[in-house]
Amino acid sequence: MRRKCGWALVETAKDVVVGSGTGPKDLPYHIGEPYASAWGSWIHYRGTSKDDGSSVSIFSLSGNNANDGHLAAGRNGVKRLRTVRHPNILSFLHSTETETFDGSSTKVTIYIVTEPVMPLSEKIKELGLEGTQRDEYYAWGLHQIAKAVSFLNNDCKLVHSNVCLASVVVTQTLDWKLHAFDVLSEFDGNNEASTGPMLQYEWLVGSQYKPMELVKSDWAMIRKSPPWAIDSWGLGSLIYELFSGMKLNKTEELRNAASISKSLLPDYQRLLSSMPSRRLNSSKLIENCEYFQNKLVDTIHFMEILNLKDSVEKDTFFRKLPNLAEQLPRQIVLKKLLPLLASALEFGSAAAPALTALLKMGSWLSPEEFNVKVLPTIVKLFASNDRAIRVSLLQHIDQFGESLSAQIVDEQVYPHIVTGFSDTSSFLRELTLKSMLVLAPKLSQRTLSGSLLKYLSKLQVDEEPAIRTNTTILLGNIASYLNEGLRRRVLINAFTTRALRDTFSPARGAGVMALCATSAYYDITEIATRILPNVVVLTIDPDSDVRSKAFQAVDQFLQLVKQYHEKSNAGDTTGTTTSIGISSIPANASLLGWAMSSLTLKGKPSEQTPLALGNSSTHLTSAASNASSVMDTASTTSEHEPDKDGWDDIEPLEEPNPSPALANIQAAQKRPVSQPKMQGTSLGPKNTAKLTINEDDDMWGSIAAPAPKSTSKPLNVKTTGTLDDDDPWGAIAAPPPTTRAKPLSAGRGRGTKPAAPKLGAQRINRTSSGM
Repeated sequence: MRRKCGWALVETAKDVVVGSGTGPKDLPYHIGEPYASAWGSWIHYRGTSKDDGSSVSIFSLSGNNANDGHLAAGRNGVKRLRTVRHPNILSFLHSTETETFDGSSTKVTIYIVTEPVMPLSEKIKELGLEGTQRDEYYAWGLHQIAKAVSFLNNDCKLVHSNVCLASVVVTQTLDWKLHAFDVLSEFDGNNEASTGPMLQYEWLVGSQYKPMELVKSDWAMIRKSPPWAIDSWGLGSLIYELFSGMKLNKTEELRNAASISKSLLPDYQRLLSSMPSRRLNSSKLIENCEYFQNKLVDTIHFMEILNLKDSVEKDTFFRKLPNLAEQLPRQIVLKKLLPLLASALEFGSAAAPALTALLKMGSWLSPEEFNVKVLPTIVKLFASNDRAIRVSLLQHIDQFGESLSAQIVDEQVYPHIVTGFSDTSSFLRELTLKSMLVLAPKLSQRTLSGSLLKYLSKLQVDEEPAIRTNTTILLGNIASYLNEGLRRRVLINAFTTRALRDTFSPARGAGVMALCATSAYYDITEIATRILPNVVVLTIDPDSDVRSKAFQAVDQFLQLVKQYHEKSNAGDTTGTTTSIGISSIPANASLLGWAMSSLTLKGKPSEQTPLALGNSSTHLTSAASNASSVMDTASTTSEHEPDKDGWDDIEPLEEPNPSPALANIQAAQKRPVSQPKMQGTSLGPKNTAKLTINEDDDMWGSIAAPAPKSTSKPLNVKTTGTLDDDDPWGAIAAPPPTTRAKPLSAGRGRGTKPAAPKLGAQRINRTSSGM
């Protein structure tokens, strides 16, 4: 006969335990050290699987012959544990029965293998919880055991008969589970045989745990009682042992309720009623007990039924969870809540705010535990199509990015992140850009040159000025991770051809900062012919912050040129064509702080935040110190062109008309600078040979953003005489007038006052002639 009952499938077959083998060596598990306590005559061992090394618990029970009463009860327990399934009942894995011969005697041993658990009494000592946290954990555990008892009594019509502290074990996730089913029996008040196992093995139950009707063996009274009567008494015994911290020795001790929580006391007394029919049903205890109404129970219960909640409830819950987790017992949060949360995120039932809570809890783990329990979930989330999840991952990447291995970043994370570079949301593009501060050092050279730099090239002409600024900052940060060939092709072109000519003043400032931060990568020729000419003109920039940075940069690079001059005079010809920059490249941590400050600045007025770079006396300031729109682009969406493979197909960026002063500066930057010949050739003042740029040095420049199309007039510069063709800065000045100025209409010209009546008279004459 087979009976299905909710979570359980109870089988009445007799031969559940199959005895075979000659000893524990036939058991597919290794038996480890025993725990100090276990229920009845069982011994509880730690164990591991021989196949995969996973942890298990092994219970053994021995007897001198096959007819031993303990063994008969043990076989009943194995059968029941194997066939009854419930989340709050110990999970059965394997069982076997062996016989060993020692001379004339025979020893029979039953082994039960279960999920890894620990006796409740020992786990309580290990956790050492006190006060409110202890009560919250006890409430959660009692709630679980009450559900297991209610399932047995009300759903399956089974009676455990010995619920106590020893019959409860704790899993690795700190869940409480009921076991010790040796005396478990079916309950039927109309069938005398239904209490057979209870009658047969009742001697296994300690007298202190027996209700009065069981002490007297009044089976007639027991059959008339509700099926929960005996186990409700057992729940009361468990509560007493739990709160008193002592094993129950006599039934009379149950009357001492001084240690019982006040919110639990009324229900405790009803569980121990002297009249079986008046004892509290465990299902009513779960529903109505005030003691179970606390933050820990409510939080875990919400997580367990997360799929039944709507999106509003989930969002509200997960936004409160980070602060709530700090108030809950730390061990329960890490061993119970954290796995539930990771699973919910991985399988899509949790909202994006849950990631904040996951990382908050993960920060309480050791680095090794974080890599095992949290990081795999995060890596899987990068493949999510949920934009909110992607945004949350990028916003918190600094919290877990360092834990990602280079292989995982290059093969599993970057291919999913890279889509954000061309996203229509400017906010997501900037977050993707920001994430590269953490991930770029872990990318391979193939990925850096073949993918990342191409996306950065496009972002440097992005329509959002904040993104252009931060792209320049990022290039300065990752320069040390590029090989020498990439640096030669990219850095100067990116900083001088684009950043220094940007119409957004923080972008120009960022370009100056980036040149200073990467000065160690330029040789003396590049400094003299390509960097200094482009930086010097910024000393008259309309923005004071840019001017200040330009003066600092000029001082720094002139100092490098002077060092080269002194070495040349001293006869030291080494390094004439190699880089002679700052002796110490700035630490990545310092550059990171510089970039992050500009990324997170929101709508602040112009302010300078100095940043020391290595051994240099130059101080760099935040590139976007007066960029009120750096992080205000979250709600802006734009149509962006699809990805292209080459670096020479960037569409020109339509920039606003620059001011006249800025137009003059840009004109000067576009004017080619004469490049000196090799050492020994003097630089003549009238050398007007055009600069010939090596093809390798122009890889980034080939796709440089064109100069803004401007119709603004240049600044008027007074000249005396004709323009000198030998003047190297002549292109900056306005050309001399070629025609005589004609009188302008009234109200539009800037003529002298005496001319005004003449213009008026002419208009009157034209009017009169028309009449």
